[in-house]
Amino acid sequence: MTPKERIYDAFGELLYLVAKADGLIQPEEVESLEKILKGHPRARQIKWSFDYERTHRNDPEDLYLKIIDRCRENGPDPEYQFLIEILEEVARASAGIDRNEKGVIEGFVHDLTERFKKDIQSINELKN
Repeated sequence: MTPKERIYDAFGELLYLVAKADGLIQPEEVESLEKILKGHPRARQIKWSFDYERTHRNDPEDLYLKIIDRCRENGPDPEYQFLIEILEEVARASAGIDRNEKGVIEGFVHDLTERFKKDIQSINELKN
């Protein structure tokens, strides 16, 4: 599997973390996810990854670090904007975005941005 293909697994995993952040995955969140994914070329892969995490309940911190690593391996990608939009939409589906869901989304954006900045800094140091 290429890094690009692996980010779609990471999308499903991160969607799981956001949906679970308020304690429970609500039926409205799952319905919203399925609706948003309709027509996306990787919908099945993203949903499969989301469902896998629902049944296996891996450690959230380990899972989060794996997600960041997969996105870093892939590098900057316009699909991240789609990811942020579906994260917010799924979180909004059940009584709005709560503090914990917002924390996961904002934390992801911050951590991924910082990781890319460090990578750029490392590249620039190698050039000097």
